[in-house]
Amino acid sequence: MNYFLQYTSNTLAGSGNQHWFSMPKGEVRTGRVFYKIMVGGEYHYSLLFSNIIDSTFSKGDVSHKNLLLDSWQIHGARVGRCKQISKEKTLAQMTMGEDVVVTDLCDLTFDGRREKTVAPGEFFATDPITLSFEGGEYLCLEMTFSGTQLPYHHESMLPIYIKGKDGWQYDVRMPLPGMVGCDRPVKAKIAYFGDSITQGLGTPYNAYTHWNALLSERLGNEYAYWNLGLGFGRAEDAASDGAWMYKAKQNDIVVVCFGVNDIFHSGQTAAQIAGQIEKIVHYLTEAGVKVVLQTVPPFDYTEVPRLMWEQINADLKERLGGRVSLVFDTAAILGRAEAPYMSMYGGHPNEEGCAAWAEALYTPFAAFLNRQA
Repeated sequence: MNYFLQYTSNTLAGSGNQHWFSMPKGEVRTGRVFYKIMVGGEYHYSLLFSNIIDSTFSKGDVSHKNLLLDSWQIHGARVGRCKQISKEKTLAQMTMGEDVVVTDLCDLTFDGRREKTVAPGEFFATDPITLSFEGGEYLCLEMTFSGTQLPYHHESMLPIYIKGKDGWQYDVRMPLPGMVGCDRPVKAKIAYFGDSITQGLGTPYNAYTHWNALLSERLGNEYAYWNLGLGFGRAEDAASDGAWMYKAKQNDIVVVCFGVNDIFHSGQTAAQIAGQIEKIVHYLTEAGVKVVLQTVPPFDYTEVPRLMWEQINADLKERLGGRVSLVFDTAAILGRAEAPYMSMYGGHPNEEGCAAWAEALYTPFAAFLNRQA
């Protein structure tokens, strides 16, 4: 796609298609989603969408990796600005009251048209539109849509609302852009490729305090950052070289952190899981991407999963250390001293754990970036 030659991500929010939902035939809904903009300024923006499921959701009996979804319809889309939406700790608090003001709404088009029929398995983007934001403001996407099988992000951390008879109500069942792209020039494009831990679960909704958001802020605005973390994501999903891997390949540097869901859900051996992570490294390096590999994080494993965790991490360090740009041991920061497979900050690290993770990773990562300059 020519899209990636011009646009880079300008938000630290997690993105991707995790699941799909159904709507009754003939029903039309309007939704809103809010993305916090990282770098302010006036740029050309274009929102990238995909009609393919990136990773396996839960057991995979309904939604699985590389699933091409049916055609659906966009009846109109607009984009506007919002000064602030407070971060919330619970879903029950995710309401859009009168204090949430959206201004400067502008129509979006697709190949010059306000409406679009999305084809099965299609990647597509909005036409360029010039927008100006201050850093920390929110881009609001409002979209009216219909269809019987549509992609969505079931575990999204973003403020998402559907318009009903009683106003806007929190509801994640809305197709989301996979990238909020703008044509800001950067030194390099950095992506974070992993599961819900990379996406940011464990921190408050709309807080942007997950480990890679904090790391990105510390690294600064010379780079672009794309959070490809996705709940329930597995190494075997990424290693299938489908739509999810395609997006990761479009970057200059990718930080890889997989393995927890493979240990718990895939039914594979430790050697097989390590092999899947090796495939991820292979596909990325083959595409010219530099890889920063993180070990499988602690997750309060019981006896059998603990042994797998130890074997996988030992294997990754021994076999892949010389094939990647950097290996970072997550257990050294997140694990308990007496039991490194047990997380000090929760299986999904909280804000304290994410801050410690970002701080520890910053020094070797910044040194690596300086070597690339």
